[in-house]
Amino acid sequence: MYEMFEHTADLGLRVAAADLPALMVEAAHGLTAMLLDDPSSIQPRETATFAVSGSEPDYLLLDWLNELLFHYDTTGWVGREFDVTLDDDRLQAIVRGEPVDPRRHGLAHEVKAITYHHLSVTETAEGWTGELIVDI
Repeated sequence: MYEMFEHTADLGLRVAAADLPALMVEAAHGLTAMLLDDPSSIQPRETATFAVSGSEPDYLLLDWLNELLFHYDTTGWVGREFDVTLDDDRLQAIVRGEPVDPRRHGLAHEVKAITYHHLSVTETAEGWTGELIVDI
C-alpha cells in the first residue's frame, strides 16, 4: 500500500508492506504514480535491472527511488512491475516497463528529487512502514 500526501510545495509518500522488499516495491509504485497520471497504462514490454547498496533501510529506500528517478530522467523509461530482493546490504531489482509515450501516458508531476526530509523506514508489529518527501 502507498499513499501520497501534500507537503508545502512538495509531495509526500507514505508506504506500508509486510516485509522490506515489499516496502521497496510499494515505494516504486508510489514514485511511478507521482510521475504518471495512470501507472496502469505502462506496459511491461522491456526489462531493466537495478542494484543499490546500503546498510540502513531508510537510506536504501532513498537510494532505490533516486536510482529509479535517475533512470526515468535520463532515458524516459518508467517501470510498472518490480521484483525486489534484498541480500545483506544490497537491493537488487528486475523492473519491467517501457519508455514514456506522451500519447498514452499523462504526466502527473515533475519530480525533481527524492529528499532526506521526513525520511524514515520503521519495522512495526504489522510489517514495515516508510515515509519521505519528494521535491516537485
